[in-house]
Amino acid sequence: MAEIIDVTPSTQNDAHPNPQSGVTLAHVLYGLHGLAPFTMLTLAVVAMIIGAVKRDDVRDTWLETHFSWLSRTFWWGLLWWVIAWGAFWIISFVTLGVGALFAWIFPVAVFVWYLYRVLVGWLKLGDSKPIT
Repeated sequence: MAEIIDVTPSTQNDAHPNPQSGVTLAHVLYGLHGLAPFTMLTLAVVAMIIGAVKRDDVRDTWLETHFSWLSRTFWWGLLWWVIAWGAFWIISFVTLGVGALFAWIFPVAVFVWYLYRVLVGWLKLGDSKPIT
């Protein structure tokens, strides 16, 4: 007796229902992170919340590496941002403001590093490659 196999498309939610929606979301998150340094990091916080809520949608896919990359970029960037501004104010105070001319290098370096990480990740996403 032959077994009958149902080949109709399933209407249940699969683990990864639409990979293209995950790619689109990752592009949106990169865009928010790219604009974040110009908005006092407000957009980065928004991107982090969206990324945390939607992370399960990309779990166990190559897109998960991008969500992790953006999360690490944010948290390390926040740490370096606090350290850079702390150094700026300490140097400015100790040198009575004269050192502020040179202390700007720290926040600018964090700004460039953050944008570099966003750009590298976004380019990899555009090539449909994971961050390794």
